[in-house]
Amino acid sequence: MVEQLAMSIVWLLVLMIFCNGLASNGASTTNVSTRPDVVNLGAIFSFDTIIGKVAKVAIEAAVKDVNSDPSVLGGTKMIVTMQDSNYSGLLGIIEALRFMEKDTIAIIGPQNAVTAHVISHIANELQVPLVSFSVTDPTLSALQFPFFVRSTQNDLYQMAAIAEMVDYYGWREVIALYVDDDHGRNGITALANMLAEKRCKISYKAPLVLDSNRDNITDVLVKVALTESRIIVLHAYGSWGPLVFDVAKYLGMMGTGYVWIATSWLSTLIDTASPLPSGMMDDMQGVLTLRMYTPETELKRKFVSRWSNLTSGQTSKGPIGLNAYGLYAYDTVWLLARAIDAFFDQGGTLSFSNDSRLTQLRGGDLNLDAMSIFNGGNLLMKNILQVNMTGVSGPMKFTPKKDLIRPAFEIINVIGTGIRTIGYWSNFSGLSVVRPETLYTKPPNHSNSSDKLYSVIWPGQTTQKPRGWVFPNNGRHLRIGVPKRVSFREFVSYTEGNDMFTGYSIDVFTAALNLLPYAVPYKLIPFGDGHKNPSVTELVHKIQTGEYDGAIGDIAIITNRTRMADFTQPYIESGLVVVAPVTPTLNSNPWAFLRPFNPMMWGVTAAFFLIVGTAVWILEHRHNDDFRGAPKKQFVTILWFSFSTWFFAHRENTVSTLGRLVLIVWLFVVLIINSSYTASLTSILTVQQLSSSIKGIHALLSSNAPIGYQQGSFARNYLVDELNVDESRLVPLIMPEDYAKALKAGPHKGGVAAVIDERAYIELFLSSRCDFSVVGQEFTKTGWGFAFARDSPLAVDLSTALLKLSENGDLQRIHDKWLMRTPCASQGAKLQVDRLQLRSFWGLFVICGAACFLALAIYFCMMLHQFSKHNTEELVTTGSSRSTRVQTFLTFVDEKEEEVKSRSKRRQMERTSNRSASEDESMYNSKRRHLDQSPSSVSNVNSNHA
Repeated sequence: MVEQLAMSIVWLLVLMIFCNGLASNGASTTNVSTRPDVVNLGAIFSFDTIIGKVAKVAIEAAVKDVNSDPSVLGGTKMIVTMQDSNYSGLLGIIEALRFMEKDTIAIIGPQNAVTAHVISHIANELQVPLVSFSVTDPTLSALQFPFFVRSTQNDLYQMAAIAEMVDYYGWREVIALYVDDDHGRNGITALANMLAEKRCKISYKAPLVLDSNRDNITDVLVKVALTESRIIVLHAYGSWGPLVFDVAKYLGMMGTGYVWIATSWLSTLIDTASPLPSGMMDDMQGVLTLRMYTPETELKRKFVSRWSNLTSGQTSKGPIGLNAYGLYAYDTVWLLARAIDAFFDQGGTLSFSNDSRLTQLRGGDLNLDAMSIFNGGNLLMKNILQVNMTGVSGPMKFTPKKDLIRPAFEIINVIGTGIRTIGYWSNFSGLSVVRPETLYTKPPNHSNSSDKLYSVIWPGQTTQKPRGWVFPNNGRHLRIGVPKRVSFREFVSYTEGNDMFTGYSIDVFTAALNLLPYAVPYKLIPFGDGHKNPSVTELVHKIQTGEYDGAIGDIAIITNRTRMADFTQPYIESGLVVVAPVTPTLNSNPWAFLRPFNPMMWGVTAAFFLIVGTAVWILEHRHNDDFRGAPKKQFVTILWFSFSTWFFAHRENTVSTLGRLVLIVWLFVVLIINSSYTASLTSILTVQQLSSSIKGIHALLSSNAPIGYQQGSFARNYLVDELNVDESRLVPLIMPEDYAKALKAGPHKGGVAAVIDERAYIELFLSSRCDFSVVGQEFTKTGWGFAFARDSPLAVDLSTALLKLSENGDLQRIHDKWLMRTPCASQGAKLQVDRLQLRSFWGLFVICGAACFLALAIYFCMMLHQFSKHNTEELVTTGSSRSTRVQTFLTFVDEKEEEVKSRSKRRQMERTSNRSASEDESMYNSKRRHLDQSPSSVSNVNSNHA
């Protein structure tokens, strides 16, 4: 009995173990093959902010929609636990740690960049994906944060849009007014990079404390008002951003001339809290802002129509409008649902493991060891980045850099009580008035066009584009350096006693300033010791170092100076020329008649006389008795006919068509050459000419003679660096009298062979010195302009003013006032009348040569045809050799046309008579043979005869 009882107990235990095993196996099988009933997600943001209160409604609606659709998670219920960070970064971090204790597989949020930077480190450690619908900080896209992904637009693209707007309106500098936290600093850094790509820059950065009040903002804006730029980019938060406009209006910074560009916080505020109070709207008139663009789709329209129902019970603090962040928050839930669904399809499980580094902290008050690593975090993160869906905000797909595809922004102008869209920006086609989704169907087009943006109502209720800058309102005048010249004081002259500047360059600068639409506070500062001409390059260099704001005077625009400063357009043309002593050329030279043409021209003309004469002789020889006779006579005829055409006195008539064609073309050429020769010779014999042993820069460089230059001019460096002139050959000169003395002395008496200087100085020097002249051509092309600091808008505006001075004639009047030349200058301004060159007539010679060649070619073909027609039979019969045939052909060509034709007729008649005789003889022979072959006929003949 006891044994039976024991056996029963044993079998009972075995049965219990077996059943327990089956249960365990069944449970494990269920865990692998079925999805969990619930997935837990967290959400961290501030419920009472402009973004947060919209996002809360959107997330709740999205969770409800996901759970009501069994095709999304296959029956698994999504639970999103939302925690209010209440504007605090610390609370956001604490709430994130609490989520990690509850086996949360993903977190939606946080709302701001400061919290996101900290929580991202926690997400990296515990491998929990962090998906934010509102953090736009570009630095969070770094490889440092593999478990952070934003489901909204990156600020990098917003700053690119602002940079393109700045470039589109032609501005070059902006002021950055921003909140001094990770969101503000990193956004402005991105703006600086984007502006640099457009050759623009941030001229002044004005950070604001996170919790700014009126006093803080006033202090910052007062400093901004004292700067030069009037383009202000405001990168702030919607909670206190309007206060900046209120203070700015109080300080007079919302009037004409200012440009305010607010980032997307302003459009978010307008969309959420519309209608804004009238006072707040008045403070923002003319402001430009950006809104994250979401295409108009059927999904979006349905969600917008639901929005009033979703917020019907939450309007106790005013209406809640739908902004772009609400659309992205709604899509974020769906994004995670799609990723989790794919995660389960791939066999992912909700398993967690302890972090060895956190278990070492067991027993502490923070209870950090309760947090565990999500084992499927990498797989879930991979699926999040691979989601490709269309949500209420548009396509939701990520680039390799974890940014949403097709970033685009809407550009808005605040006008009256509302807003007006003036265009769009996308990284696909830049600025445009066409919606981005339309442009995606066309090839990318970033070309400059006039319809990139619609017109704007700027601050101050003006439609005229603001200039974008003013002179700093800090009492400082522009420091303008002026060279203190010793020589050629007609250009710039400084009077020591009263600090007065006069001269051509000073008058041009003053006249240009008077045309500007604004006043320019400036002070002219002399540069130089007054004993020698200062180096203008050193003066321009002081602009680069910041000692001067600009420089005016006789400043040549050359390459190395343009690397130091920006120049206006030239107000006078100049360039290096060679001036040398000249002596009058005697017009009584017995060979003066040869001077109109250069030797090459004489040689080619003479050659064509012979060529044309020979061609006409060949074409006329067989037809015209005037071109026949003894060889000596024919040679004389060719020479006489050729050179008599110069005077149109040829007596021989041309009878052939080809000969007349060549003669007509040649007589036209002779007419042109004759007229040109007559005009040039008249000029040579009636105008006094000057001559010099130096013919130009090349002749000067090939010699070893000393060369003079103006002390302080760029001519010295140009000769040494560019033309490789030895420095020992260069002689510095200061005064015009030094020029004259050195040139008269010459290189053999301690002087110089020539002086190289800018044309403007030389023209003034020659105006009263007739024994010197410019020789050769100007070998550099430069101009004089005014220099200013890099990117100074004054350089552009003064260039426009100089153009106006040139167009209305004032620039010429100023020139005549200071630099009017006497008749002596015009007499010595040119070395000599240029001799006529072959290049001026080569077209005529080509036409004439072509006519001769064509006529001779046709004539030769005609001769070959006639020769083959009249002489081929005779040559074949006699069996002549090749040399005999050539000799026969030449004899044929030399014969007169009539003789050839008469001989041809005679031969034809002989052939005809020979042919008749042959035919008669043939008939007689035929009859004789017939009689011989008939005996009866013979006998009959004999009988008849008897």
